[in-house]
Amino acid sequence: MKRTYGALPETMRDMELYGFNWMEFVVSVPSPLYIMTSYKSNGLPNACMQSWTTFTGGKNGYFAIVSAVSKYGHLYSTLHENGDAVINFMSAELYDRCMSTVKNNGFDTDEIKAAGLTPVKADKVNAPLIDECFMNLECRLRWEKEIAPGDDYVLACLEIVNVHVDERHLDENDLGRTGETGILYNIHHPMDPESFGGTAHDYVGIVKKLRDYAEY
Repeated sequence: MKRTYGALPETMRDMELYGFNWMEFVVSVPSPLYIMTSYKSNGLPNACMQSWTTFTGGKNGYFAIVSAVSKYGHLYSTLHENGDAVINFMSAELYDRCMSTVKNNGFDTDEIKAAGLTPVKADKVNAPLIDECFMNLECRLRWEKEIAPGDDYVLACLEIVNVHVDERHLDENDLGRTGETGILYNIHHPMDPESFGGTAHDYVGIVKKLRDYAEY
């Protein structure tokens, strides 16, 4: 039997949503987790943990559609001032250091070095990449749009113009880009509104290959 939810359930009315919509915790669709880096107007690196992104491409390029860029954060400011950024995918062992940027995010702070990581200037864009991250995507902002009028977040389209990948992660028989040593995913607290009675929090997960499409 399926349950249907079209309005905020009573069990979730007092829940702290941290700016998210309640439906996100009911459907709990995972999204790639990464850290986006750019330069602040004072020249120091900015680092922003980010998720809620899809990657898509075609004959006109490869793009990251970032659906939750806060209008009030350093990332939004740097994209407007500079237009360039790098998407860095961290391994599980780097997660804690990358997450420390959430607190070490002062305007006068080199947010990459403060996390114990190494900033390296990108090749094609005016932004730093994190050397320790196994995959770095150099990006240029193409457009932004409010998902809903007056929202606190914008949808941003970034074109990926250059890619760096650690050779061991290129080999799926070695570290690869999937599984425990690959790309991490943000998982909103998968809650059951019928029994929920606590505080929502997110999980860090991985993706596992299930079967080959070539079987069809």
